[in-house]
Amino acid sequence: MTPDHGNKPVDELSGVETTGHEWDGIKELNNPLPRWWLWTFYGCIAIALIYSVLYPAWPLLTSATPGVLGYSSRADLEKEMSDVGAAQQATVQRIAALPLQEIAADPDLSRFATVSGASTFKVNCSQCHGTGAEGAAGYPNLNDDAWIWGGTLDDIYTTISHGARSPTDPDTRFNLMPNFGSDGILDPQAIQSVAGYVASLSGLEGGADTPEGRQLFADNCAACHGPTGKGMRENGAPDLSDQIWLYQGSLAAIEQQIGKPRHGVMPAWTGKLSDTRIKELAVYVHGLGGGQ
Repeated sequence: MTPDHGNKPVDELSGVETTGHEWDGIKELNNPLPRWWLWTFYGCIAIALIYSVLYPAWPLLTSATPGVLGYSSRADLEKEMSDVGAAQQATVQRIAALPLQEIAADPDLSRFATVSGASTFKVNCSQCHGTGAEGAAGYPNLNDDAWIWGGTLDDIYTTISHGARSPTDPDTRFNLMPNFGSDGILDPQAIQSVAGYVASLSGLEGGADTPEGRQLFADNCAACHGPTGKGMRENGAPDLSDQIWLYQGSLAAIEQQIGKPRHGVMPAWTGKLSDTRIKELAVYVHGLGGGQ
């Protein structure tokens, strides 16, 4: 008996009812889906319904249905973070109790402090010193071996703790370079001469080692920067004979700094960070490559 397809289109070659869709002369046959596929599909629906009953699923106005099992991914995360914190507590307590030298000498403590210090650096220090601690104009590069206030673990710890020229810390690192130009200590010609001499110490273009410049340097600058311009870390006076400049290494920039110097400010982190965090940060900065 010929099957009755009613008014539905039928493929002439196969005799199977079609959906009525046709592309480039190819008709879509309306064959039934395989039973295994249908049962898989129905099974997925059943599993989804069971899941939505057992676990949080359906969104409400301010939350979601809690599910009869009471599962919470937030609670799981909080527990996991609590467990991690508890596991780290013993190491944190050791760092808090030990001096910096012993922390750096212990491979496990040093590794922990470095990782933790790197995280603290990115949150609190990278805005000025850069994410790689490479510094910028007015912000020292912490990867080299030029340290204005010293690069030992204790020196770095002190600088981080009390800052530089911090208005809130009485124990801050503090120095001020005189305004030789704006305060009328040196006239413009003298500033040019001493700037030329300073530039010659590091071989900058335009530098000139003249008797006048050398004498002006000895009279006005050597007390802080040393007789040969090597700097004095106890005064926070930078080395003028290397190729590292806080602002810019040019004759014009040196003249500007002598005439009306710029004085940067670093905040004191005591009170903002715990002593343990400051220790970890000091270990991290010291290990960047330029620590002493």
